[in-house]
Amino acid sequence: MEDPQHPIAVIAGASGFIGTAVSKALTEDGYEIRLIGRSAAFRWGDQAALRRAVDGAALLVNLAGKSVNCRYTDRHRDEIFRSRIDTTRALREAVAAVEHPPIVWMNASTATIYRHSTDRPNTEADGRVGEGFSVDVATSWEREFFAGSLPRTRRIALRMAIVVGDGPATRLLFGLARLGLGGTQFDGWCPPHRRYRGIGAHPTGPDRAPWHRTHGHQRFSWVHIDDVVRAIRFIRDDVRLEGAVNIASPNPTDNRTLMRTLRSVVGAPIGVPTLRWMLELGMWVMRSESELIVKSRWVLPETLTTSGFTFAHPVLEEALQEVHADSIRGSRMSRDEPRSQPHVR
Repeated sequence: MEDPQHPIAVIAGASGFIGTAVSKALTEDGYEIRLIGRSAAFRWGDQAALRRAVDGAALLVNLAGKSVNCRYTDRHRDEIFRSRIDTTRALREAVAAVEHPPIVWMNASTATIYRHSTDRPNTEADGRVGEGFSVDVATSWEREFFAGSLPRTRRIALRMAIVVGDGPATRLLFGLARLGLGGTQFDGWCPPHRRYRGIGAHPTGPDRAPWHRTHGHQRFSWVHIDDVVRAIRFIRDDVRLEGAVNIASPNPTDNRTLMRTLRSVVGAPIGVPTLRWMLELGMWVMRSESELIVKSRWVLPETLTTSGFTFAHPVLEEALQEVHADSIRGSRMSRDEPRSQPHVR
């Protein structure tokens, strides 16, 4: 049974950017941490080990899944899909089988589940689900998560917007701005391809990649990593919260403003505007996808704000300035650290 002085938190996907921050925070909260991963003490593919991991836990947080910051080849598409669906199914089967299941289970999801939206924001109550590959991944992921009956476990899908912090997405944006490529990114015609076609049992959307003339006004929903951690703590403690919850700043912006803010933060005097077809070439070189930039994500955290949650970093410019300053301090500390000397007996 669980020790009330040291409750158990199970974290899957703790080695990533978000998982590292969540693991650190829960350790500070006094939890005994059990990790699930390919090289962790409790490994995927071993259902007996997964049952031992979740039995008696107070909290289960699943952040496992292949990064979407890659080229959507057929192999990567399948890995993105399976790495989310299979791990979530394995955890659900483990939770259903144990005598003392977790009290709360939070599973990663994504704000990309909503449609490309320029006319109005999406909340949990009235948001409209989109279509195509990324949306099919998200809907299949949540369908697997909420399947079956787990009456003793409160389940929450964390629909996270793009996370601002010392992680891959923010580093990429800072790098573009420093190189003078931090101009507005215009959606529009692109060479036809099928990488964004639907996936899963019921694939949705067109066979060819869609495009929209947004004139750089595609919306950018984001959230600071500190507020992700604070939201997880808040949801854990508020027994009223279950189902899908948007994890996004209450102040989304648009691409023009985002890129102008990035240039200001890093001190870049110019930023070359980029058309969609040019962006496609750049993303081919970087082995990533333009969808990550040109899709209009307009998401509001209605459930959190109406429940009383307050954001520590609600303003994008201040959030980016803090992250940039922290990264500079971190670089200086790394350079100033003395090289370790060999031990001499």
